[in-house]
Amino acid sequence: MLIDTYGRQATDLRVSLTDRCNLRCTYCMPEEGLQWLAKPDLLTDDEIVRLIDIAVNSLGIEEVRFTGGEPLLRPGLVGIVERVAALAPRPQMSLTTNGIGLKRTAKALKAAGLDRVNVSLNTLRPDVFKTLTRRNRYQDVLEGLDAAREAGLTPVKVNSVLIPGLNGDEAPDLLAWAVEHDYELRFIEQMPLDAQHGWKRDGVITAGDILTSLRTRFTLTEEGAEARGSAPAERWIVDGGPHVVGVIASVTRPFCAACDRTRLTAEGQIRTCLFAREETDLRAALRSDAGDKEIARIWREAMWGKKAGAGLDDPTFVQPDRPMSAIGG
Repeated sequence: MLIDTYGRQATDLRVSLTDRCNLRCTYCMPEEGLQWLAKPDLLTDDEIVRLIDIAVNSLGIEEVRFTGGEPLLRPGLVGIVERVAALAPRPQMSLTTNGIGLKRTAKALKAAGLDRVNVSLNTLRPDVFKTLTRRNRYQDVLEGLDAAREAGLTPVKVNSVLIPGLNGDEAPDLLAWAVEHDYELRFIEQMPLDAQHGWKRDGVITAGDILTSLRTRFTLTEEGAEARGSAPAERWIVDGGPHVVGVIASVTRPFCAACDRTRLTAEGQIRTCLFAREETDLRAALRSDAGDKEIARIWREAMWGKKAGAGLDDPTFVQPDRPMSAIGG
């Protein structure tokens, strides 16, 4: 098992498959992009599957989430999903994507064994989408969402980040749209993971702000802590159900005490927290012919040293050196 000194057990593995992305979201990376990892630095398909196998069979991982960058840019993605689905025990598998490539891949991913998807969409206004992402791909995302739902990659969850002065007023419209299309909407407070280090805490649209805005149009009933478990999103039932809306308040309502996640970067580094400044190298162990037991030991040791919290409420907090696109969201 992956246990830390605070008694938390990691059962959810986030796997970044690439640092590359085909959008340039303002809250993630600069317009010109970043210096991408060289191919030899990335884990191979075989290495990824082997590490997931170790995580599932030796370390108690029950859920695997594929992330990026943009995971649909990984050429071997469908094959990786198929091989992980063949593991015994079989972990639950999901994927976080910007949705641009889902129209052509949703059916293949479902056939390979993927259970569901999370799609990022921050606005219903094509012009605002272009401003936020620096790309004119709004319609592609909508078509990708439709394809995911039709393929059975459900529940289809939509992740939205609200930015003051851009889409900060769209919360009620986004929820009405999600209810209409049978998507589960989740708002995420903007986190300090931008390459430009332009994030400011006092500029965050908070969970409280979001809920106040939603209540101007909807009746929200809190599901409660028991229903939430270790999930990052607090959820509210919308107008008596069956639809729900979630808020991930990483900044103003940290949920570190219930965290059950461990993260594997595209180049084979273990991160015990999205905001960690330290990493543990598994790629070197893989490529020096270390056995599964030794790799599992290194992983356990890394998790044992996991900190109590992300420290976002600490005035001395220092933002991680790498943006979200490099470490997986």
